[in-house]
Amino acid sequence: MPAHPILSTLEPVIANARHVRLHEDKISAVADWMAYESLPWPDFRFPVIPDGNDADTMDFLFLTAAINFAFTDFDRHEIFTTSYAGSIRYDSDAMMACLKRAFDEGTPILDGEFLSSVSRDTVSRIFRGNFEIPMLDERVAIFHEIGRALTGSHGGRFHRFALAGPRGTAEAVASLVKTFPSFRDESSYRGYNVVFHKRAQLLLWQLHSRFTGSSYFALDDPEALTIFADYIVPVALRLFGVTSYSKPLEDAIGSRRLIPRDSEEEVEIRAASIWGCDLLTKAINQRRPADRQVIAPVVDTRLWTHFHESHWPHHLTVTTAY
Repeated sequence: MPAHPILSTLEPVIANARHVRLHEDKISAVADWMAYESLPWPDFRFPVIPDGNDADTMDFLFLTAAINFAFTDFDRHEIFTTSYAGSIRYDSDAMMACLKRAFDEGTPILDGEFLSSVSRDTVSRIFRGNFEIPMLDERVAIFHEIGRALTGSHGGRFHRFALAGPRGTAEAVASLVKTFPSFRDESSYRGYNVVFHKRAQLLLWQLHSRFTGSSYFALDDPEALTIFADYIVPVALRLFGVTSYSKPLEDAIGSRRLIPRDSEEEVEIRAASIWGCDLLTKAINQRRPADRQVIAPVVDTRLWTHFHESHWPHHLTVTTAY
């Protein structure tokens, strides 16, 4: 069986980590109760996602995945919010609500030609909220990148690219990263190349979950997806005791000091999240019947939905990866 394109790159990090430790006895303890929860698959049918036209839904999910990062102000440590349909949306939900509001208003946000040349002022207006959304310039640059790629080869729409592409997880991730380089999510760790591809995998999971059961789109092997290494899953694992941090790292996170992108600390946090959740998924499945097995993204959903509004401090890194 070929090596997993992501998990295999994490082995040197797990074996040599100095800042983050995994505790397998705690994984077993968490599995002892989590295995008996319902652990449903999400279907990504929310008011902030267009419905009724599969092409629009797919293109919208792609656009949100392309800029699914940085929703906490790096200086004030406040979370980005916006008002949509009579309620306040937070974090990534706020980003999606801003795009849905623009979509509702008739802004052609799904069109590659529009994205390829959209101005900073227009993007700023789209993402109007309690403050300027973090890393606005990086989001504008990504819009330009994906707009040029879509206009050049795919008639300006993402669904044409996706529906003509591979359905194997590894191949689909590779195709996304090659065509849209801003999805590349890799780090160097003591001479080793470490692969995460959080946003690319999250997009494929959202598409698979949204369209599974239909003939529109489905992955051949969704079980090959890992969890999506971000800020929130590490909080859950840390509070469950599945991971522990060195005192300097714990102090840095607790005092909200930035953890540099590609630092050993950041890479170890993300690697331990994926590796730990892979072990947790296996432990959960050992306790469930054959017809109730789960895959890693389902475990990710369970952890993210319960902890994304936690007041426990998470690490904070200036990055477009997550």
